[in-house]
Amino acid sequence: MSFLRLDNVQKQFGPHTVINGVSLAAEKGEFVVFVGPSGCGKSTLLRMIAGLEDVNGGDISIDGKVVTHVEPAKREVAMVFQSYALYPHMSVFENMAFGLRMIKMAEAEITQRVTDAARILQIEPLLKRKPRELSGGQRQRVAIGRAIVRHPKLFLFDEPLSNLDAELRTQMRVEIAKLHRDLGVSMVYVTHDQIEAMTLADRIVVLRAGQVEQIGSPTELYDRPRNMFVAGFIGSPKMNFLAGRVTAISEQALTLSHPALVGGALTAATRAAHQVKVGDQVSIGLRPEHLNIGASAPLLALGVDFVENLGGAAQIYTQAPSGETVTVLAPGRPQIAPGDTLSLGIAPEHIHLFDAKGLAL
Repeated sequence: MSFLRLDNVQKQFGPHTVINGVSLAAEKGEFVVFVGPSGCGKSTLLRMIAGLEDVNGGDISIDGKVVTHVEPAKREVAMVFQSYALYPHMSVFENMAFGLRMIKMAEAEITQRVTDAARILQIEPLLKRKPRELSGGQRQRVAIGRAIVRHPKLFLFDEPLSNLDAELRTQMRVEIAKLHRDLGVSMVYVTHDQIEAMTLADRIVVLRAGQVEQIGSPTELYDRPRNMFVAGFIGSPKMNFLAGRVTAISEQALTLSHPALVGGALTAATRAAHQVKVGDQVSIGLRPEHLNIGASAPLLALGVDFVENLGGAAQIYTQAPSGETVTVLAPGRPQIAPGDTLSLGIAPEHIHLFDAKGLAL
């Protein structure tokens, strides 16, 4: 039986549906990340799991128990918010102990739990400090520690790193991954940052407009996106798309035309060739990191618009004759300038195809 289960969960705010029949199952100890653009419903869904939002339809189960209408305090979950929400007049120790004191836990047990959590998070020297004496990363550790001391069955994280600078976000990603490994507790994590999703998750749930677009491991979503939305959302820089037209069909391949294609045509393998017909428009998906400059068998010829030097790599913006922008991520510091023409190749297995509805072929 799945540890966390959502069955056709729905949520409306007045006439507006914000969660539209979401179903998923997560195993005990799994790290699940909800990812999607702003307004897709990921935080609302997390708050429904926590019991902070009512469920208008469907059921939520935790550890085999239906908790759809159970009050938050009885769900044995702990939530870490984007805001640290620490009491400014209390020490770190008191902030972490406050929730346990509210349920009248014995002082010896409180001290033991706070000490254990502080050791795990490496904040033992900070226990006597007030929040104003802490950095952003230290405050977030305290907020996480406040959740750890409750010994929950399920951790819920609502964009916990959004208020941190880039260096601290990277550091805290590592800390949260270690925490999951050390505690072995199930975690559900909400973010709009697909890099956080890719680096932390056992499985990713991609949401759009209150619906699940795809559920899978980071590798599955990167290698086999179900549609153009997932393909464009997972991966940084995002996948390039060229609008091709089907000119010939064989048993497991399509021949496509596009003005940027060397020789004017591309033959790409697909087991779904029967789903289209000659003359149909098909989108060709190419990841920037898979495009090779100066390939012996070039696929594309594109003009360079702009080059960004990233130090160990260069991000090159090119334009197809039909007007589409194609981004290339090249290692090192290639000697390329605006106005140059790039000949680009790509391995056949890295070519993605999508039909007129945006579904993967």
